[in-house]
Amino acid sequence: MPFNVEINLQLTPEEVPELRANVGWSRRDKDYPTLFERCNFWAGVKDHNDKLIAFGYVCGMGLEHGYMEDIIVHPDYQGRGIGVQLVKELLKEAERFGLEIITVSFDGDRSNFYERCGFSVGAGGVCQLRNATHT
Repeated sequence: MPFNVEINLQLTPEEVPELRANVGWSRRDKDYPTLFERCNFWAGVKDHNDKLIAFGYVCGMGLEHGYMEDIIVHPDYQGRGIGVQLVKELLKEAERFGLEIITVSFDGDRSNFYERCGFSVGAGGVCQLRNATHT
């Protein structure tokens, strides 16, 4: 089944905390819906039962730099390319939004994933992508 990544997917305040819990992260219930009001944009993927299975967002001042955070894929759906698809859609939206630089912090064992998404790994566990169209 192909999965559709949707920018600014309509979500209830419980959906992202539930997904966070499914991957073993803290729920951070108090962050939602405030996150949706404060971040630049987000993306999500739902399965055929309308259950959120992937999520991520970009935040920042909305000038030239944005920060990608919380790239999450439900464990039952990992390894299917959904995470890469999600990140690439977030990067396309960042370009449409006018962001020239996107950074992301990650655990060291995730560097191959972010390289597949188009990032260049830098020092200190931070990836930076410069949009070729803006350099």
